Amino acid sequence: MTRAKTAISKTTRAVLVCGALASLAACGGRDRPRTELQSAQINTIGVNAFLWRAALETVSFAPLASTDSAGGVIATDWYANPSNPEERVKVTVTILDQDLRADALRVAASRQVSQNGNWVEAPVQAATVQKLEDIILTKARDLRRKALAS
Repeated sequence: MTRAKTAISKTTRAVLVCGALASLAACGGRDRPRTELQSAQINTIGVNAFLWRAALETVSFAPLASTDSAGGVIATDWYANPSNPEERVKVTVTILDQDLRADALRVAASRQVSQNGNWVEAPVQAATVQKLEDIILTKARDLRRKALAS
């Protein structure tokens, strides 16, 4: 490995990987930004990198429709569980801040059911959205703990 690569912290690598996954990484070479872990504030992708990575992992069950790491938006395409093909869901995750806080995360979901060959809007249980938010926050906190320990 080159000196530039070995000098990059594990957290910075994780941030860069997230950016690459979102196809928006614009940093390269020796001028890669560094992060401040004490405040859990990550500035290299526009939003908190731990929340970003946790959100991407959480919605990975569905195909991604669009991602914007600078604006903090992850939108999935419609996903139908093979065991229940008469129902499909779409999820949008919005990260609102650079700090790892519960109020920096919003999840919205849409649900449709098939009726007579047509997709019809159906209600999403509030508990479903809350559960997705909880999963993302738990994963993000775990990622931060691991980064601080290394």
